[in-house]
This record gives sequence, structure tokens and C-alpha cells, in this order.
Amino acid sequence: MPLKVGRGAAAPPFLVMDVITAANRLAARLPAGSFADGQAVIRMEVGQPGTGAPRGAAEAAARALSAGAAMGYTEAFGLPSLRERIAGHYATHYGAAVPAARIAVTLGASGAFPLAFLAAFDPGDAVAMAAPFYPPYRNILTALGMRPQLLPTGPETRFQPTLGMLEALDPRPAGLILASPCNPAGTMLPPAEFRAIAAWCEANGVRLVSDEIYHGLSYGTLAETTAAGCSASAIVVNSFSKYFSMTGWRIGWLVLPEDLVRPVECLAQNFFISAPHVAQVAAEAAFDCEAELEANLARYARSRAALLRDLPGAGFDRLAEADGAFYLWADISALSNDSEAFCARMLAEAGVAASPGVDFDGTRGGRFLRFSYCGPEPAMQAAPARLAAWLGRTQG
Repeated sequence: MPLKVGRGAAAPPFLVMDVITAANRLAARLPAGSFADGQAVIRMEVGQPGTGAPRGAAEAAARALSAGAAMGYTEAFGLPSLRERIAGHYATHYGAAVPAARIAVTLGASGAFPLAFLAAFDPGDAVAMAAPFYPPYRNILTALGMRPQLLPTGPETRFQPTLGMLEALDPRPAGLILASPCNPAGTMLPPAEFRAIAAWCEANGVRLVSDEIYHGLSYGTLAETTAAGCSASAIVVNSFSKYFSMTGWRIGWLVLPEDLVRPVECLAQNFFISAPHVAQVAAEAAFDCEAELEANLARYARSRAALLRDLPGAGFDRLAEADGAFYLWADISALSNDSEAFCARMLAEAGVAASPGVDFDGTRGGRFLRFSYCGPEPAMQAAPARLAAWLGRTQG
């Protein structure tokens, strides 16, 4: 008799991980100097900074290990000293008073989302989000038995939800996921619009989950707004992976409303016990590495400027406004309506890896792809010319 497989196992794949695998295989079999520009496979598929953890963070971890510090379990919500540093960050960066008691250190943002969703929602609840969206939003909600409610967006709304879209929802969803800057489009909400959406959620009994993992990575077009400063009922998700360049350390945090502090603590105790102790030590030290982190941001800004300047001439001339994060969302409908096949060919023939839009929008994503520009600066600078040559060959 066949054994049962749970419904949660039917969650869709995160396709960018398949692109990573394909790019790794291509890079392993290509000889050096395969491309005329001297670059190897150009990796623009994944949102992983090419810079690594800041030196001060790595050194703090090394000192703790070499001193023989016992790296055991911490409190479920993390080291009190790290939580205090995070609280101080909200005070200095946003002017927001966030008590350390409402901060939970998590196993990355990826570990934070299930905790937030389970504490705030029940199976069957609808949770709204803009489409395109970060795929694990939908996939985690689906695995937990909740219902993603997609709000189709486009360049006319900056690929962000609007108050009008929310007002049209009947019945109201249980929650709304908001990301500013967002993945994949890199767009941000103007502060007044962000605050208006947060106020609407609070007034209508809709739990706001604000994904702020790309805060710190913005380029001067709009100011960053934290839900922690404008809503008492919102959940904030953040991470040390992006601005702090610590992806592999798997360390993130939640800012919780008062009514969810104890529920999330109980869930965290049972699911994860605690985030890795050594990663917490490194994360605390990362707050003292501002000069290095701002230098990383300057590199991203130069890559962003080069791509915005040169990609249109290479054939990618319909790009979302890249206010923040490190992504460009490209409308490729003039080139293809099958982004998965297009990205596979672009990798195999041009040696440029990018993420197909169907990962982020199953309905309209066939005519979009996402370029990530957080990789090494020389590779980002070389990408447009390589793509132009490739498209010239295929069009000819």
C-alpha cells in the first residue's frame, strides 16, 4: 500500500536554486578563457552578495572560537546583547523606539517567515501580496495550509500594491506581505504610501508583515520606511544576509507586536531552539563595520548604474525602477514569452545566469527575468556587452 505524502510536500520549487545548479555545472566544465571578455560564467541569478561577511564580524567569531567559548544554545530569541544592538539600530537609523523584548533573533529571514505566519494566521487564511513576489512567500504559506492572495501589479504601480487594490478586496485578507525595497523588482513605496497602507491594515484588522531585508540597500530615490515606526500591530522581518553580507551565517530577526511575542517565542523554542550562537556573535560585531558595508553599497551602486546605462542597448530596454535591493526586473516580451527557456539558452550560449520570471509570477512571469547585480563588479560591468553580442547572433 502506498504511503501518504503530506499536502505541504506539494509546495512549488524555488526555481532560482535550479538555475544555481545549472550555472555551477556549466562553470565546472568550461575551460578558462572560454569567453572573450576574460570573465567566467557571469552569475546574475542569485541575491547573494559577492563580498562576504564584514571583516570585523568574521574576526569576532574567530576570537570567540579560539578563546574556547562554549557555543551552546542561547535563549530562543537570541543573545540579549544582540537584541539590544538591533533595538539601537532602530533608534539611530529610523528614530523608532523598539524594545529589545520585542525582537526575536531567527535562523535567517527564511526561518522568520514560518514563525510569523504560524503565529499570525491559521490554515485557510488568505494572505495578500503583490505579484511579482519573492517565491518562498507563496511556497511557505502554501505548505502551511494558508492561501496566498496575489495582487497583480505592473510598472504603473511601481510593482507595488496600492490602497485601491486593498480596498477592492472583499472579504479582507487575514494578512498582507509588503516589501519595500522588493524582490524581484527592486522598487520602493514612497514613505507616505507605505504609512497609508500600514494604517489601512491596522484599521481593517489585516496583519501587516513587512519584509525589510533589503533595507540599507537603497540608492537615494526614496527613503526607507520601517513598519516598526508606523504600526503597533505589524510584524517586521529583517536579516543580516543582504546589507550585512552574511548569507551563509543564517541569521535574521523579527520585530514583533506585543500580542505575538510569547506565541513566537514558544514556536521558536520548539522549531529551532535558537539561532547559531557563533553567528549571533558575528552579527553583533557587524554593526561596527559600517565603513566596509557602505563600501559594498557603493560597489552595488556602480554596478547598478552601469547596467541601467548599458542593458538597454543590449536589448533589455524595459526595466523596473531600481530604487533599492540589487535586482533589475526586465520585461523581455520583445525577445521571448518563455523566460525559463530564454534563461536556459542565455546561460548555455552566453554564459550569463539570470532568474526566470515565472519563479516570481506564474501568470505573467514568462515575459520577465530578474538580473541580480550584487556579484563581482567586473563581471557586472562585462555582462551587457556579452549579452549584446549574444542577442546579435540570435537575431541575425
